[in-house]
Amino acid sequence: MPIVILVLLAILIGTLGFWEALGALIGAAALVALFWIVLAATIVFAIIWGLRRLGR
Repeated sequence: MPIVILVLLAILIGTLGFWEALGALIGAAALVALFWIVLAATIVFAIIWGLRRLGR
């Protein structure tokens, strides 16, 4: 599996250039991080909302 990732990375760098590929990888990592942050915030919001509804 890591060999496939390295080959894809080499193709990406060969096609776009190093800095564009680096920007694309950083953007993809930021997108994944943002997804998990939004998911965690949604879960926390749902728990707080559910606890308030149970308290009434």
